[in-house]
Amino acid sequence: MAVAVAIFAHQEERRIAGCLGSLPLDRPDTIFHVLVNGTTDRTVARARAAAAGRAHVIVHDIAAGGKSRTWNHFVHHLLTDTEDAVIFLDGDAQIAPGSIDALVADLAAHPQANAAAGMPVNGREVETYRRNLRIERGIFGDLYALSGRFVAAIRASGLRLPDDLVGDDGLVASWAHTDLASDADWQLERVLACEGAGFACEPVGLTRPLTWRMHYKRLINYSVRYYQNRIVSDIMSRVGPAGLPRELVSLYPDWLPRWRPRPGPIGWFDRKGLARMKARVAATKKA
Repeated sequence: MAVAVAIFAHQEERRIAGCLGSLPLDRPDTIFHVLVNGTTDRTVARARAAAAGRAHVIVHDIAAGGKSRTWNHFVHHLLTDTEDAVIFLDGDAQIAPGSIDALVADLAAHPQANAAAGMPVNGREVETYRRNLRIERGIFGDLYALSGRFVAAIRASGLRLPDDLVGDDGLVASWAHTDLASDADWQLERVLACEGAGFACEPVGLTRPLTWRMHYKRLINYSVRYYQNRIVSDIMSRVGPAGLPRELVSLYPDWLPRWRPRPGPIGWFDRKGLARMKARVAATKKA
């Protein structure tokens, strides 16, 4: 059973060693790709130190940042079409023991499935998230797997995530549910909720300003993602993944005039997110 594992790391010098330490780096027939992207801190050095002596771990130092851009690079340039399963996870998560085996086994036991989702194991809303994954069959970018057959189909079709997409999980789940078609072909059972696979994320610490700043930036990213998802959902419902642009910013001028911040406290972050999107349009015009 050939398995490839992608570990996405951006500015993760503080957490990458813990992430790698939670993984079975000596697992036979498995290649672990640490995809350090757009990083200016010591993530590369700490990843290489944590992986020292591990023949199956490759640390990639990728200059351009962005998870979706890095996802495209990994899928289209680092895989070989010989993988039976491909695992995706974030470098700020810690993976529960046995998770890789559980994801691979679930996909092997359900050959009709394109993806299997790992389950959160910590956090105040953990049971709500787990229940929703079982019902809605979504995936979290922190930990999920795609079948080798499905990844080979993505590679053969040349499909790419928009390079500026915030987050990979929602669109990848949509591709998996529809088998790379439009939303009219949606089938819930094509994505599995893998009970044997789990991940833990660092909670926001009330006494740690660093995590508060990180969470503040994350909430702005979530607002950008909210508006991007409206574009993506429109494309997926009408024409499917073939209609996705190389960058979503190319469609912002058509959509930005229609959008307003949502009511309540979330509107603050929406305003910040929309301002960022408008700045991207302006920067693109100058380029």
